[in-house]
Amino acid sequence: MKKTKKIALIAFLFAVVATGKAQYDALFTQYMFNEMFINPAYTGSKEAMSATVLHRQQWVNFPGRPVTTSFSLHGPLLQNKMGLGLSVLNEKIGVLNRNLVYLSYAYRVKTGDKGHLSFGLMGGVHMQQNKFASLKTNDDGTFDPQLSQNSTNLMSPNFGGGIYFNTKTFYTGISIPRMVDDRMLFSTNGAALQSTKVSASQFTYYFTIGNMFTLSDNLKLKGQAMVKAVQNAPIQYDISANFLIKEMIWAGVSYRSNAAVAAIVGIQINPQFLVSYSYDYSINEIQKYSQGSHEIGINYLFSYKGKKVVTPRYF
Repeated sequence: MKKTKKIALIAFLFAVVATGKAQYDALFTQYMFNEMFINPAYTGSKEAMSATVLHRQQWVNFPGRPVTTSFSLHGPLLQNKMGLGLSVLNEKIGVLNRNLVYLSYAYRVKTGDKGHLSFGLMGGVHMQQNKFASLKTNDDGTFDPQLSQNSTNLMSPNFGGGIYFNTKTFYTGISIPRMVDDRMLFSTNGAALQSTKVSASQFTYYFTIGNMFTLSDNLKLKGQAMVKAVQNAPIQYDISANFLIKEMIWAGVSYRSNAAVAAIVGIQINPQFLVSYSYDYSINEIQKYSQGSHEIGINYLFSYKGKKVVTPRYF
């Protein structure tokens, strides 16, 4: 088993380091609490200052597994006509360590009595480094001299945009959050090189939709879906269904295409404060070498300009 794990780790690290591809998005089962990172037009849609932390431990017990932490803060401006936000993400996969920082802006147009149509832009920087010095590359635990030093810390700009429509119980959006294809490549002597270009063939398109159904006075059902599409690759999708019991307890399930099923639970401590947890069970070969994935989320809505939050924001 240990030998098999080592082989899998080597293959995984080779895929990360040899391709050097950084134009991909971090994975979250509870993406709905971090949607500003997917679609900047979401910014300010909660109509109150919102702070969210998500932490994910993926493929527990698998060496070099992804560990991801994100923080977002956003809120409305000028009587909900605009939104402004900040997103920060750190992710470690094998020897790769990357940090993403984005500012998001949304212009919001009221549609009828219940809805808002938003147009959003986001821009920021990607910083990445491969920490080769952390590897033990020989059987005796010593280092290979060619991998004794970390790569340089490379930085590149990125930007994206999206459209988002929402009411209190429904939302839908489409976006391209990252339009710059930024890669870290390596020459034959091990030197790190950076490739940065805008390539439409590498765009990842996101489509999201969700609705809150009232089943009774004490029971609601929130259904959501996210579809990801990129040229020359299979379409990926996430589907989730979560029950809200007495406006306090969240309980639901999620399915990620050809990858995992998940259980999601949460406690709505009060209308402003939500704590949630999800456990993913992989339905592919990786489950043989891991004990699933864990994710915890915390969201807090601040009172805004004296306006109290009196009901939970479902999206």
